[in-house]
Amino acid sequence: MTDNARVVDAITRLSTADADFDARLEALLAWEGVSSAEVQQRVDDIIASVRSRGDAALVELSNRLDRLAVSSMAELTIGPARLRQAYDGLPVEQREALAAAAERIRLYHEHQKPGSWQYTEADGTVLGQQVTPLDRAGIYVPGGKAAYPSSVLMNAIPAHVAGVREIVMVVPTPDGVLNELVLAAAHLAGVDHVFTLGGAQAVAALAYGTETVPRVDKIVGPGNIYVATAKRAVFGQVGIDMIAGPSEILVVSDGGTDPDWLAMDLFSQAEHDEDAQAILVTWEGAHADAVAASIDKLLPSMERQAIIAESLGARGALVVCRDRAEAAALVNRIAPEHLELSVADPESWLGEVRHAGAIFMGRYTAEALGDYCAGPNHVLPTSGTARFSSPLGVYDFQKRSSIIHCSADGASALGRTASVLARGESLTAHARSAEYRIKP
Repeated sequence: MTDNARVVDAITRLSTADADFDARLEALLAWEGVSSAEVQQRVDDIIASVRSRGDAALVELSNRLDRLAVSSMAELTIGPARLRQAYDGLPVEQREALAAAAERIRLYHEHQKPGSWQYTEADGTVLGQQVTPLDRAGIYVPGGKAAYPSSVLMNAIPAHVAGVREIVMVVPTPDGVLNELVLAAAHLAGVDHVFTLGGAQAVAALAYGTETVPRVDKIVGPGNIYVATAKRAVFGQVGIDMIAGPSEILVVSDGGTDPDWLAMDLFSQAEHDEDAQAILVTWEGAHADAVAASIDKLLPSMERQAIIAESLGARGALVVCRDRAEAAALVNRIAPEHLELSVADPESWLGEVRHAGAIFMGRYTAEALGDYCAGPNHVLPTSGTARFSSPLGVYDFQKRSSIIHCSADGASALGRTASVLARGESLTAHARSAEYRIKP
């Protein structure tokens, strides 16, 4: 038996019938994404340097942290012609796949566009809401070994659909290595500016602007602990999408899906990194055993088997519950980023699922399809935050302004109400401002 197989053999097996189930589940789900004091201090220093020294700091930090040898921001800037060259230079199969995914993502997000609205009251007062896009959005895209063109599409296309005027992308290039698929995706998604910057310095540049990098209104996109810490630090100066934790999947199976399929679905998240979490829930004990056997059988064939084994051994689980009702309760308790309902009648579950980032319904809907080309966004709430957060979408790149247009009669009627409430709060100027508009 290999070391990896021994790790997978140690995957947590839970049963809701066990007395210590709640405690063991909580321990398994626990994830602390808060930075250490050392990381926080380094990030603070980097942000301060970029704020005070601008481009010079970006050049220096890129040389030191990404092992580059550049002398100016011009060498860290990629123009539209280079993006087009990357797209045109792709093998036909890759170019067509990228274009097909982009079109599906665009079509889906077109359905999300909210509209402005107004209504008129009997006295002529008009109330409403105006929806406007952000002026400029910043997209952080991981680079180096973790280069994801799909993240470019998922972050930039909703911004483009929302009507954002300028999209600025930053992507680190450790050792100067450019990823052609990432650049091609930027061209396809309508990105306006691309800078080969990464880490906390890229976030700081987007948040505060430099001589070369435009200041943005919101920063979206995943990154490492330094990126997450920097996003938290600049929040308030700019908007951010979320502080994302490791990738997660929760698969609910009624026992009717091929165990090999489910093992691979679990692998698809576990291969992201060692902290990723993959959990199977079923009320068929023999089915859980079959999935465990498939994990052992298929793991040696995986290119990232060491990462998968560590992820499953540390944070994975096979959970056997009493019945479907308990399974549904577990879904809402865990509030997973990705939920696969690998069951015969997934539609019947929708009314019961209150907390999930994305719901993949039926035996044929692998979560991996959502990562690339199904259409809905793959930027999703993690670590239980699906209880109060939603997938990235067009609405994240738009603002809503209230519209209040009082008629003379409306101002008079509202003024009487406002006067009483303002004087009750001892805000006399408020009251008198409203009272001036009251008809005698």
